[in-house]
Amino acid sequence: MTAHTPTRETPAGPAAPATDPAVAARPPHPRWLLRLHGPALYVWAALVAVLALGLLWLWGPLTDAAADAWRQYNACAGNGPCTYDQDAIVTYKSVYNYVTLPLSALPFLVGAWSGAALFGRELEHGTAQLAWTQGLSPTRWLATKLAVPALLVTAGTGLLVTLHRLAWSAGDGRIDTAKTWYDDPTLHANGPTTVAFALTGLAAGALAGLLLRRTLPALLLALGAVAAVRFFAVLAMPHLWPGVTRVSPLADGYRSSGLGIDSGLVTSTGAHIADPGCGPTVVPECRTLYDKLDATGFYNTFHPESHYWPLQLTTTALVLAVAAALTVASFALIRRTTATTAASHAAARESAV
Repeated sequence: MTAHTPTRETPAGPAAPATDPAVAARPPHPRWLLRLHGPALYVWAALVAVLALGLLWLWGPLTDAAADAWRQYNACAGNGPCTYDQDAIVTYKSVYNYVTLPLSALPFLVGAWSGAALFGRELEHGTAQLAWTQGLSPTRWLATKLAVPALLVTAGTGLLVTLHRLAWSAGDGRIDTAKTWYDDPTLHANGPTTVAFALTGLAAGALAGLLLRRTLPALLLALGAVAAVRFFAVLAMPHLWPGVTRVSPLADGYRSSGLGIDSGLVTSTGAHIADPGCGPTVVPECRTLYDKLDATGFYNTFHPESHYWPLQLTTTALVLAVAAALTVASFALIRRTTATTAASHAAARESAV
């Protein structure tokens, strides 16, 4: 008789989760980034909303009221005391400045936040390094940290730029004190260069944070980078598209206006020389000076308003190329840095064994 050895059955329980390589390699949902930087997202949304409301107000009621006031003023100019809505003119000018200057400053705000909070603080406090140990590779971490804010920055800044262009166009030709199209803040607030500057600020902040790994230095470096890119873009913009040259007699002075490139005197041989800045020819001393210089007229090389979009698009492309270069540099830096750190840790483990 064969003895029967009873066997104990293991109670059924929840199965251990199987590790799926495809699931493990799946990138985390961007919501973790939105939760981590929720306060900054709320501030950005509030800022965009306030500026958008101001631009809508400027586009509609304020422009109409100011245009009516200027019609009243021009109708009675030179005919004694005038009755017109001066408050509407002053309010239009004030609100225009209140929405244009903050819009121009948005790229600096994005750069400061990117360098300080988005990258510098996380690297300084070790939050980023902790994420890298939780299955999130440094490259994927950087890609997510750039992609989600880039989408939000592009959407918010693009909306404001569109509204600003509409508001400015509504007053152009109707309001005597409206800014010209080539006024520097207006020129960039009306077009995609502001969006490009903001994306450059985001990329500059990323590189600054990865380089310095400290909050305040990364903030300052990002601000400096945005300022430098904007400064050199403004200098380069007039030379990115062929300008128009107009020649006028000495008695007429400069008779054309736009985004200037160069100006001066024209001699009898057609040569262009520097303008000594003497003044009109009605001044005898100026007439004598122009005769000595063999000057026959003034020349002015400039961009008319028809060149607005070629200038905007070429400058935007140039600035986006800088942003792309900064982004590539950030990825190259994080790969090199993490590879060096991993090699150092491996060498330390080998020496310990």
